Amino acid sequence: MTNLKGKNFLKLLDYSTDEIRYLLDLSKDFKNKKKNNIDHKYLNGKNIVLLFEKTSTRTRCAFEVAGYDLGMGVTYLDPGSSQMGKKESIEDTAKVLGRMYDGIEYRGFDQEIVENLGRNAGVPVWNGLTNEFHPTQMLADLLTIEENLGHLKGLKLVFCGDGRNNVANSLMVACAKMGINFTLASPKELWPSKELYDICKDIAVENNSVIEFEEDIMIATKNADVLYTDVWVSMGEPDEVWATRINLLKKYQITSDIVANANSNVIFLHCLPSFHDLNTTIGKDIYNKFGLKEMEVTDEVFLSDKSKVFDEAENRMHTIKAVMYATLSDKNE
Repeated sequence: MTNLKGKNFLKLLDYSTDEIRYLLDLSKDFKNKKKNNIDHKYLNGKNIVLLFEKTSTRTRCAFEVAGYDLGMGVTYLDPGSSQMGKKESIEDTAKVLGRMYDGIEYRGFDQEIVENLGRNAGVPVWNGLTNEFHPTQMLADLLTIEENLGHLKGLKLVFCGDGRNNVANSLMVACAKMGINFTLASPKELWPSKELYDICKDIAVENNSVIEFEEDIMIATKNADVLYTDVWVSMGEPDEVWATRINLLKKYQITSDIVANANSNVIFLHCLPSFHDLNTTIGKDIYNKFGLKEMEVTDEVFLSDKSKVFDEAENRMHTIKAVMYATLSDKNE
């Protein structure tokens, strides 16, 4: 029996393989209900608040629509609408919001902030993204992989890019938990911390999978089932790092040659947004400064039939709905 009522969702390290499996199966059920217009306002009368210190498209929309679909009231607080951390401590904010709301989402900076909210709110707290982890994205990724490849255990996922960012960290954890072989294609300067690697390695051993780091992208991506990448400079990092990061990562761009090096049924994933063309202000700026028309992935790969990025983006909504329902409902089993 799986009962997650009242449990925070702060990082996948806090969840067992069976609990993650339960959330994925619940996500599939909610997706089916959504597609077939089956009402599922199971949390009528409950209210949630979304605390955003970093802006977002997918995370905000996924939480809002999922909340409404479940029958809940949703309050959104942008970076200028809360005194948290400025005039009011994290602890006091958590205790106030916990008296008014049934659940709290946080998207922002240090993992310690969301952990602090979780310790003090008295209601479930969900991590919409921190500098260290992005667990709701991982559930969407796992669901997308399983929908396209039929299973998770034993697959090979290769992340190409900055191995220290929240997505790479979280993918390493998610793969270890679910028995997926994880390979990081990245220069040594951008490998994750030894502490997180050691934790994930031990979890992977328990689930008969491996965690590997490789500097040569062709070696890393050989026989990959899933190719994954992310932007080279994360939200909140200064613009000054672009030159250094481009120099380190330009040879880790996912191209058609990399796709051809992988398995024939390989899929491409990206948490989005992506700099695959010149249709963004940042993309144009990088082109003017460095001459790059595409960055972490080529437009050809991004728009190909191997790319499942928009399925992946939609799945944020279904998996977030599962997390909220599982942690707020009395009917977990």
